[in-house]
Amino acid sequence: MTSDLPDNPLAALPPSGKLLGLDLGTKTIGVAVSDAMRYSATPVETIRRQKFTLDAERLDELIAQNSAVGIVLGLPLNMDGSEGPRVQSTRAFARNLSARISIPIAFWDERLSTSAVTRMLIEADTRRDKRAEVVDKLAASYILQGALDRLRHG
Repeated sequence: MTSDLPDNPLAALPPSGKLLGLDLGTKTIGVAVSDAMRYSATPVETIRRQKFTLDAERLDELIAQNSAVGIVLGLPLNMDGSEGPRVQSTRAFARNLSARISIPIAFWDERLSTSAVTRMLIEADTRRDKRAEVVDKLAASYILQGALDRLRHG
């Protein structure tokens, strides 16, 4: 099965306002937020996953606190662009979340985001325990920044 990311996977997002970026993992959800002008992404927090309802409630709070108008959710495609089980679970999470919230969710290819962030942290000589603490929210920021750059430059 191949990816069905459209030519512009971000078309569903409103033209202005803050966006949340999410890096969905099996144990955590990295969260980042853009500024209102959509120039930069800032890491916010790492949510320790529990039950979906609790995770969604925390995301509801973050949407409200940041006045977010859309979500950019990292889509973990395989390196060849095909979809595997992690993509299916990400899409299922998005379906469940979209039933609870009123803002659109757009998918963004997240291949290599965690490894790029980890490499950056290693190069910055960050201790392993500190890396584990921040890698998810930094990956969310990396994903969101990629989407912001695409939105700005078409």
